[in-house]
Amino acid sequence: MNMALLSLLQQLIIVLAAAVMFSSFVLLGQVRLVAAIHAFAWQGFLVAMVTALVAASDGHGHLYFSAILTLGLKALLIPWMLHRQVRRLELDRHRESLSHPALVIMAALGLVIFSYWLVLPLVQAEMQFTRNIVAVSLAVVLIGLLMMVVRTQAVAQVLGFMSMENGLFLAAVSATAGMPLVVELGVAFDVLVAMVLFGVFFFQIREGIDSLDVDRMNRLTERTGDEP
Repeated sequence: MNMALLSLLQQLIIVLAAAVMFSSFVLLGQVRLVAAIHAFAWQGFLVAMVTALVAASDGHGHLYFSAILTLGLKALLIPWMLHRQVRRLELDRHRESLSHPALVIMAALGLVIFSYWLVLPLVQAEMQFTRNIVAVSLAVVLIGLLMMVVRTQAVAQVLGFMSMENGLFLAAVSATAGMPLVVELGVAFDVLVAMVLFGVFFFQIREGIDSLDVDRMNRLTERTGDEP
């Protein structure tokens, strides 16, 4: 794509969208939960910046409210809630290294290439800006899904789920000039409710098996199933 043919705001949107995708790699590679929460907060901040730039570029005033809502919810409130839960669960010093970090990062790079290949025939050549934004958004979603697969800590998997939602929101805002305001409010409320429910489940799981390791829960289920 020839960046010189795009306006300054569109160029900034592309750069910030690439930064959102980079933050997904940072989130995927973090070994400490606190650092992963920080990476998620930065990702939410970048998504809010992209939303504000799209509002300025396309003249959609309601997107400014979406940018403020995204900043408050995904860059401030949800990370604060996760920090609070991690401290209460005494996981602020928890470390979880990937089993094969090089293979995981290579898989994430493969997902980025796959995303660009997938959207290539979907958008006409004259809509290269939209095509790149959709490809980046899809890559963020897939990397979030990969994080849910490779991580064994329940809190890290929730971060992967929230990162997937960031990718979907980025695609909706950048490629379609935003969803109706009522829909955005409904989605924001659903995300907040999901975060509260995740917190309740964290404490229930911790009280039940004294761990939030998903592999440990799977082993416990297998042992229960083997009992006569």
